[in-house]
This record gives sequence, C-alpha cells and structure tokens, in this order.
Amino acid sequence: MRLIDTLSRYWRNIQLNLFPWLEEELGELTEKEEQLIAILEVVRIEEYIPRNVGEVGRPPAERSAIGRSFLAKAVYNMPTRRHLLDRLETDKRFRRLCGWERQSDIPSESTFSRAFDEFSKSQLLGRIQEALIEKHLKDEVIGHISRDATEIEAREKPKKKEIKEKKEKKKRGRPKRGEERIKELSRLERQKEMKLEEMLEDLPKGCDVGNKKNSKGYIESWTGYKLHLDVTDGQIVTSCILTSASVHDSQVSLPLAEMTRQRVTNLYDLMDAAYDSPIIREHSKALGHIPIIDINPRGNTNLAEELSAEARRLKNLHFELPEDVRYNVRTSVERVNARLKDEFGGRMVRVRGHAKVMTHLMFGILALVADQLIRLVT
Repeated sequence: MRLIDTLSRYWRNIQLNLFPWLEEELGELTEKEEQLIAILEVVRIEEYIPRNVGEVGRPPAERSAIGRSFLAKAVYNMPTRRHLLDRLETDKRFRRLCGWERQSDIPSESTFSRAFDEFSKSQLLGRIQEALIEKHLKDEVIGHISRDATEIEAREKPKKKEIKEKKEKKKRGRPKRGEERIKELSRLERQKEMKLEEMLEDLPKGCDVGNKKNSKGYIESWTGYKLHLDVTDGQIVTSCILTSASVHDSQVSLPLAEMTRQRVTNLYDLMDAAYDSPIIREHSKALGHIPIIDINPRGNTNLAEELSAEARRLKNLHFELPEDVRYNVRTSVERVNARLKDEFGGRMVRVRGHAKVMTHLMFGILALVADQLIRLVT
C-alpha cells in the first residue's frame, strides 16, 4: 500500500503539473509522448550523470541529454542510432523532450557513440536500476519472484572456444584401496562457496551459440547472449544478468537470488524445470524463501510420475494445489521478456560486445521498469 500511495501522488503531480505545462510549451501531447515524459520523469537519468566529464580541452556534449535520448530510443523502439539522430533533427517536440532546444545543439553521431561507451564502461544503468528498485520496493514485501532467461540475438561472430587440454581417461570400476578420485565440481556446486562478485566473475560473457527446445519440441539455435531476469508480481525487473548464450539457466540462479535478496524482500521463488536442482532449492530455503520449481522428469522420473498421477487425481476431483496456483504467476517473467523485445528494443541489438549489449538492454529495462511502476497506479 505504501508503494501505491507514493506512486499515486507522484503520478498525480505529473498529470496535474507537468503535462499541462508541457502542453502550453509544445502543444497537445500524443499518448506516446506522455508515456516518454512519464518514463523520463520516473527514471530521472540526469541525476546520475556528471555534468562535466572531461578535465581538459573542450567540454563534452551534455551527457544528460544524450542519456535521455537513448532512453527515448528504447521507448520508441527505434532500430538504430541513426534513426534516433534523424528523429532528433526533424522532430522539434521530441528534441526538446530529450533536452535540446535547437537542431544545431545536437552532437554528432561519434559523440553519441563515445557517450554510449562511457555508459557501458561505468555500468551506470545498472546502478540506476538498483536505485529505482531501492527507492520504490525496498520497504515492500514482494509475494513472488519469477526467474527465467531469454535469448538475445546479436550481430557478431561467436567467440571461438578455447581448446581444452586432454583429460586423462577415467579408470573404470571401483577405486583401489587407498586411491582417491577427485570429482570435478560443477559451476553450480562451486557457487555454494562463492560470494556474489565471484559468481558474476565466473560466468561466461562472450558471444557464442545457444540452443533451446521450443514449445513444439524442436531445437532452436541462436548466436548472441542470454538475459537472465528476476521479476516481481507487478512485472518489475529487480535483477538482471547477461551471459553467453550457451550458459544453462540454472548456473545463474544463485547470483540472481543474491542480487535480488540485497534489493527486495520476497516470500516465494518461482522457476521452471530448468532450475530443478537440490542446490537451488536449498539456497532458496536458506534465504527464508519457499521455492516452487517445476519438476524436471529427466532427473526425477519416479517423482514426476507420482506428481503427475496425483495431479490427475486432483483434477478429477476439481481441486487444484496451492503450489500450482502460485506457479501460474511465473508467466509474469515471460510477459516481461516479450515486452522488452517487442516494445523496448530487445530485438534491436546493433552493438557488439558484452558491455555494450548489456547497456543497450538496460535502457530498455529501465524504460520497462518505469512504465510498469506507472501502470500500477493508472
């Protein structure tokens, strides 16, 4: 309730004060322009960007206006930076909303490129998203956190895999008396003893090829990355991690859970069968959460059959388990994935390299988070 009251007052201030003033200055606003204004006002990216970046030579172009322009690019789902510059040069209202009065004030495309590099290297957008979540959700109790990953196609060549050293062939049979055979730990097993920074550092981040089975049972492949998200009931992204496309979803569950734990308080963790692991379940319980994870029949054949039989019996009795009802909430993360790609530039990745791809996606995620916060009160 505290979140809704705060956002309601915030939204009323935008409607009663900001929109009328802008309509006097620019004329009647379109629905898209109102959405852009509201998102810019919620994110307030200019508060996080230093006004003077350089120390010597000519002062750099205003980074705040460039940051607002990149956010507007995500809101308008523009495919390229060139489309953004063309819109700034030809659309006076759009240009003024981004922060420039005259066409001659707009910097060159190379300046936009340098500013984008600065945003990528400083990881500025990740800090802004964390600040937004802390500001609006820190004191709230979240019912469910839904976790999932989605493919991100990129226009770059996949990184060549390093040639692994030939391993010694494992000896068959039982070990001899006194012989110790050291089992190589999986990444998920290693993460149990790692801190968050170590887990993030250990995850592969280069562009490569990923594979997944679609809803019809066919294997699909893509070149690029994989975006892993934690999402609240209100479709607000609390945490996000970008990895190589080939990284399995389960390997990012623990770092995502740790990031989310530092930002919000939630009760249930909802995940599909890709996260079906005792380590993930135990970690969720250790955080004081209740894990609701779909059963992977490949690893739990007997349990899956038992649950399937029990589900059929309950269905015949027209009864549904509470866990099943809660698990249905998990579709919120799938809707976030769809909106990010269809409305906020998730399919328009034209930059290369992990840091730049993440920055491109983060502009869309910031716009999406702000839009969902506004939707909670409208």
